[in-house]
Amino acid sequence: MSKNATEPQAVCHPITRSAIFITATLSAGREAADAVRSWCGDIAALVRSVGTRVPTGDLSCVCGFGSDAWDVLFGAPRPASLHPFREIISGNRHAVATPGDILLHIRADHMDLCFELATLLLDALGAAVKVVDEVHGFRYFDLRDIVGFVDGTENPRGREAVDFTTIGDEDASFEGGSFVIVQKYLHDMAGWNALSVEDQERIIGRKKLSDVELDPSVKPSCSHSSLTTLDENGKEVKILRHNMAFGRPGAGEFGTYFIGYARSPAPIEQMLENMFVGRPPGNYDRLLDYSHAMTGGLFFIPSATMLEALADRHPETGDDVASVPVAASMFNEPRAGGSLNIGALKGDPQDE
Repeated sequence: MSKNATEPQAVCHPITRSAIFITATLSAGREAADAVRSWCGDIAALVRSVGTRVPTGDLSCVCGFGSDAWDVLFGAPRPASLHPFREIISGNRHAVATPGDILLHIRADHMDLCFELATLLLDALGAAVKVVDEVHGFRYFDLRDIVGFVDGTENPRGREAVDFTTIGDEDASFEGGSFVIVQKYLHDMAGWNALSVEDQERIIGRKKLSDVELDPSVKPSCSHSSLTTLDENGKEVKILRHNMAFGRPGAGEFGTYFIGYARSPAPIEQMLENMFVGRPPGNYDRLLDYSHAMTGGLFFIPSATMLEALADRHPETGDDVASVPVAASMFNEPRAGGSLNIGALKGDPQDE
């Protein structure tokens, strides 16, 4: 990669043992906006400062901005696919949209590193933001979620992960960026654990112990893995999940923090539509009978190069730093079908 190339944030960073997810809203006033812009230029240095204390700790941080916050902080141009999280209500299932202007996804193999970095980042922001949600996540055994199944089995890896999560020339001013959707789910563990393992496997679409996908002849079309599989022009469209378990047993709180990265919000939104409404409508994800979304937000993740440059950007002069050069070798492979247009997405029951 050339020295002038756009470097993505740590979206494709390997899954770690610990994570902190912070959602904050922007305080009113010009002073708050100025403070957040200035802070954008300090994030990388803070990550380096904390990370060098434990070089093997695998510390990383991803920072994103919501649709309304982008307009206030940075103005035009704006990422073409950036918009507020789209709420979904169907029957008693509700994908809620909750406040959120800034997202921090902090990861490391040691929670103390996550905690220290979160403290420094929030101290630097001060009164410019208000934290509205904070979740401390942990890796549960062999990458399982709280309901006992392996999570993220079909995550893309390597170059494929970059291809599915990184904006290319479809939005040239924001090449190297990504989109992320987050939801905090709480689970009815008493109800879930009352089910037989076989019933749980039919709901998820995989074997609980081995993680092997159920045979298509017995896997229901309403299984979680069926409804979250998307096909575009005969090729599977994937997202990158970095979900984490969280909870407080004493409070009866058992949850999964869903965080899905993609080069466009469209595939994740289609998955949520399939889950909450159904494919076809009514054939919804039965996991939602035991899992309830408590939050929902959509954020744009600028490239690391752009994130640092945003410190000098203002809404009235946004054009000055919007376009950042990108290494053609990272993004010049053809995309499946050349588009992730939500109208073209459909899916057959395949892998999760």
